[in-house]
Amino acid sequence: MHIGDTESHRNERRRAPRYRYQTALEIEWGSATLKARTRDISVGGMFIEAEDLLWVGADFRARLGVERPVWVNCSVKRVEPGLGMGVTIALPEDQSHQHYHELLNRLAATS
Repeated sequence: MHIGDTESHRNERRRAPRYRYQTALEIEWGSATLKARTRDISVGGMFIEAEDLLWVGADFRARLGVERPVWVNCSVKRVEPGLGMGVTIALPEDQSHQHYHELLNRLAATS
């Protein structure tokens, strides 16, 4: 298997398109607030670039730094030391849900 084969296999497993999107992100984990940035996002997850990484299985709440703040509940699924972490997200049933989907729709229209 070649490196390119691994990347295409990884992309095939994704259920939703992933969009390149870099913005500030605040992670609320217990009583700590950590600063980070998104690298890309999708309807079900995102990759977060951060100096302070959590471990696989860690759950936290995050605020995307967009025009209207969007809160998401996250769970770490993979960690890339020195780079960041891939997380799945769950959207609360409030305005964050609508704002997040509006953001994805804007990103899809510009891709």
